[in-house]
Amino acid sequence: MESSHKTVAESATRINQFTNPEHANLLGNVHGGVILKLCDECGGITAARHAGLPAVTVAVDSMTFYEPVHIGQLLNLEGRITYVGRSSMEVEVIVKAENLLTGEITHTNSAFYIFVAVDGSGAPAEVPRLKLTSAEERRRFEEGRERQVRRLERAGRQISGAV
Repeated sequence: MESSHKTVAESATRINQFTNPEHANLLGNVHGGVILKLCDECGGITAARHAGLPAVTVAVDSMTFYEPVHIGQLLNLEGRITYVGRSSMEVEVIVKAENLLTGEITHTNSAFYIFVAVDGSGAPAEVPRLKLTSAEERRRFEEGRERQVRRLERAGRQISGAV
């Protein structure tokens, strides 16, 4: 099956979440699990937009916590496709926390989530190729390809032909 091509911008996703006391951990900051869940949702929306199909999480390649998120801050999450294989998609999610009173914005988290598109029976389905429109997108794609090779090596598999 010949897939179409989509740009990074066509599937990019932005979501916001105001943080409330129910999101707190024992230190009074936003619990890391809340942030992981929001990243998974943002990444899943991005992947489904790209694939035009449901997408399931298969891995979190990395999640880096740079700064704590404080209760009462507005979380801004941005998801973008960085790499696609035959049915898999890597989505980078960037999380920033905004202090609504001062306007200060802090980059708090970065993550790479891997999703696989699935058809109506739940089997992996081919996704559109990624149309790269800038040198930055090409760089991120090559870095994503390298991460995918390492992921597959850890799993004892190899990357398939067409990328």
